[in-house]
Amino acid sequence: MRAAVARRGNLVVEEVAEPVPGPGDALVAVKACGICGSDLHALHHAGELVAITREMGAPISFDPDVDFIMGHEFTAEVLELGPQTAGSPVAPGDLVTSLPIALTPTGMEPVGAYSNIYNGAYADRMRLSAALCMKIPNGLDYRRAALTEPMSVGRHAVARAAVTPAEAAVVLGAGPVGLAVVAELRRLGVETIVVSDFSPRRRAVALAMGASRAVDPALDDPMEAWLAADGKRTPVVFDAIGVPGSLEAVIRAAPAMGRICIVGSCMQTDALRPLVAQVKQLTVVFSFAYDPFEFGDTLRAIAEGEIDVTPMITGTCGVDGIPEAFGALGNPEEHVKILVEPGGPAMPTALSL
Repeated sequence: MRAAVARRGNLVVEEVAEPVPGPGDALVAVKACGICGSDLHALHHAGELVAITREMGAPISFDPDVDFIMGHEFTAEVLELGPQTAGSPVAPGDLVTSLPIALTPTGMEPVGAYSNIYNGAYADRMRLSAALCMKIPNGLDYRRAALTEPMSVGRHAVARAAVTPAEAAVVLGAGPVGLAVVAELRRLGVETIVVSDFSPRRRAVALAMGASRAVDPALDDPMEAWLAADGKRTPVVFDAIGVPGSLEAVIRAAPAMGRICIVGSCMQTDALRPLVAQVKQLTVVFSFAYDPFEFGDTLRAIAEGEIDVTPMITGTCGVDGIPEAFGALGNPEEHVKILVEPGGPAMPTALSL
């Protein structure tokens, strides 16, 4: 089958061995897979991520110097069920998505990130744990359903921050993570949602996803924008940027006695002045990924129209176009979310749903 293989910091598109479903597995044909910002980072910094994981005491067998295939935001069609899948929630022909993990006799194994065993969806086919597969409901199309995973990240962040509809929100950064936060805030019923991003295109997408105002931080201070738009309901501030300096920036932006949620993932060592947060008496929470309930209910919310992911989907490509797509996503004016669709165009192509 055709796949984009991560090999020592490069993406190589080539023919690889077909996956064979083992006990408990479902063999699936990939329909669509979103390219995640974490994949762009993992391509060049997977070794650092492994070191951090081990530093935290988490077991990991992944070797970044051995070939691996990424892609964890996916929808797929079930082709075949392996042995020991009696009572599976899915059957051949079903359109599904799944948490990007597999259940194995030795524990959980990542799928589509940080695994040399289970290939991800930057390929024609993959193995999934049949017990974790979820049918796509309500006739939802495979492209929108593929955004279940990234939208679940936003749902979890809003839950971690304990936001209520009586509050306001300021979101720093309108990449896919920030947009997922915006969509969940709007679904929750938050009225004042101010987004800050340098990119005109991403600000426009943020407004389409439910932001009440989107500002360019080079020209407008996001907290002043909140004061002008609301000024009464205390805003919860989200750092959806995740680069060195953004944590310090969000601490300085947050109002006294306010709450901050860090959802952007900064991989580098950062510095801040704790006294600023202390004097302001800020509450700072960190958010990562999601739980299975949040994942399943996010799929439901997309299928029932509570969340419209359409504005985020800006392009598509086939497996052969993945290396070029990684480059295109470095320009925020070019794309927000590119979907990989096996058999799709060899170069990233604009997509309008």
